[in-house]
Amino acid sequence: MQVEIFDDYPAVSKRAAAIVAEQIRRKPRSVLGLATGSTPVLMYEILVQMHRDHHLDFSEIISFNLDEYVGIPAEHAQSYHTFMWEHLFRHINISPTRVHIPDGMARDLHACCAAYEDAIAHCGGIDLQILGIGSNGHIAFNEPGAPHRSRTRVIDLTEKTIADNARFFDRPEDVPRCAITMGIDTILETRQILLAACGEHKASAVAAALEGTVTPVMPASALQHHDRTYILLDRAAASQLQRAW
Repeated sequence: MQVEIFDDYPAVSKRAAAIVAEQIRRKPRSVLGLATGSTPVLMYEILVQMHRDHHLDFSEIISFNLDEYVGIPAEHAQSYHTFMWEHLFRHINISPTRVHIPDGMARDLHACCAAYEDAIAHCGGIDLQILGIGSNGHIAFNEPGAPHRSRTRVIDLTEKTIADNARFFDRPEDVPRCAITMGIDTILETRQILLAACGEHKASAVAAALEGTVTPVMPASALQHHDRTYILLDRAAASQLQRAW
């Protein structure tokens, strides 16, 4: 596990984008695991700028997203499909046929999850997985208590997650109660992992994940078992670390 600490969010994002760009240039047909949320937004903006100004080529890239809500269509404003197309895909030269995001409207959700795992395997596995971390230590939608031996599956969102997400929807009853998420085993099988975290509200989870006991109570602690994990933090997110990383 390699930890790098930067002054602020823009510096973290610039470093994250550089790692992704390096992967793409080294292996143009890379398989990227992508994340949504506020943390990767600036990283995606920088990658788009690299594509426009420096011809960073996404034409052979294959992508798999971590998760998607169940019960809202891809075109919904709050779907992760919409997030990815708005922040990244429509601005670069990636082929839509190479983009994979779980189908939260699938008639058979369990078959959809199995097919997602099969698609990852068919592509040879994920080369670089982008992650964020929740203030409670979740990665993807693997909330505290989620088994580390888990694959892509349908999960029930916690009441806290539902409440946190309510601000994005017009009515509380519109907030999805379930999601499809990659499992922790799925994430740990990727060749490299890049986790970025910023802000004081992430400091406790970061410290527990990096320096605490490996336990399902802290899902991100499973990353201690992955040999090629880059952790990028701003000073606020790193403020509770005890080791001299």
